[in-house]
Amino acid sequence: MDIEKIILIQPAHQGRVLGKAVGSPYTLMRLASMVPAEIPVEIWDENLGPLNYARLNPRTLVGISSMTLTIDRAQAIATRAHQSGSKVVVGGVHATLVPDDVAPWADTVIVGEAYRTWPQIIRDFADEKLQPRYVDVEWASLETLAPITDHVIHHVDEHHHYWTPSLEITRGCPRNCTFCTAVRVSGKIMRHRPVAQVVEEIQRRRIKRFFLTDDNFGLNFRTDPDYVEQVFRALEPLPIHSWTTQTELIIAQYPDLLDLARHAHLDKFFVGFESINPDNRRDLGGKTKGQISDYKRIVRTIHEHGMNVVGLFVFGFDHDTVEVFEKTWQFIREAEFDSVSVTVLTPFPATPQRELLIAEDRLLPNIPWSHYDTAHVTFRPALMTAEQLRVGYDWLCRQVYSPSQIATRGWRTLGRYPVRLARAKAFSSFSTDIGYRNAYAFRSR
Repeated sequence: MDIEKIILIQPAHQGRVLGKAVGSPYTLMRLASMVPAEIPVEIWDENLGPLNYARLNPRTLVGISSMTLTIDRAQAIATRAHQSGSKVVVGGVHATLVPDDVAPWADTVIVGEAYRTWPQIIRDFADEKLQPRYVDVEWASLETLAPITDHVIHHVDEHHHYWTPSLEITRGCPRNCTFCTAVRVSGKIMRHRPVAQVVEEIQRRRIKRFFLTDDNFGLNFRTDPDYVEQVFRALEPLPIHSWTTQTELIIAQYPDLLDLARHAHLDKFFVGFESINPDNRRDLGGKTKGQISDYKRIVRTIHEHGMNVVGLFVFGFDHDTVEVFEKTWQFIREAEFDSVSVTVLTPFPATPQRELLIAEDRLLPNIPWSHYDTAHVTFRPALMTAEQLRVGYDWLCRQVYSPSQIATRGWRTLGRYPVRLARAKAFSSFSTDIGYRNAYAFRSR
């Protein structure tokens, strides 16, 4: 069969915010770039608007990449695509974690990263030999990734449609936090892209600011500081305004690398403090111990090196009581974070956290996957009721994301920059908190 076109779809979550979607569909951009040049390929992001199902037909291969919270929407899209006669391939985090949940309604399920299996899937579709499942969990080297093509860059037009372009430099995380899917989706081994490849991509995409999607870029400060230094030195001469990355507390132990990070235009660290309760450290994979005095010192250290800190906190661990919300709020005010993320512990599929809750019959019944957004309560905590967790979390969100607190943190952050950079840094000083406020508000829609 001659393939008329391949359509790669990202299901909607938050839609547009002030006219743009939040982050560019980076995984789909990579997969689209692997499609043979003679086959037309398009990326449809439902966050940007309704999908044009009338353009699908039996010669169209539809690929959907979905997280757990959008998998119900992915199923609805697949149903509509099937009505047009198209075959539907589903991959992403949820399909990798629980392929049997996806198999009943997808023609094909992709388990793993798909860099090895995607070309075979395209060939099998053309030969009408599409298999029900393709598995790729060998964690391909990032050195051989196909570059994002100019066609895909032009087609996505991320500067026009998205607030923040996404980028990847490393993948994997050896930490084994009980609630995290990263080690189960990307593997325990830290994999690195060639530095020259990263620079080339930034230049061709004309990126001025980006969010690094890496699972735990900061862990490389300890595991491979030479590589991190190469990255920072390569990014320093580029005309980048700012970029942000997820990390952990250990970066404060590497002042030389923090200095290089600032010169490389790194603007903001998303730091997984996770909990101020030291009794929860067993669930945190060794990356944090819940010691408030250490937390404050780390925030000060990063500020002293000229960069900002987004504090990430999770609530509902087995040692959390109702007092954790007030105590965390007090700490947030004292630590002078630049932005804050507060989320509810969420038992994602195939994680030790979920397995424990199932064994103890603590999952709440009839919770749709769409509520697995880290803002809904989906289980019964150990030392408080589900309603107490919900009420305490709502109270904390109202404190953290009140307009006055967002303004206070934003102006304080902006004040750390020299006047000559104030205009360039104005957006990033407020945007993270506003984004988290919108994500929390989305729960009630």
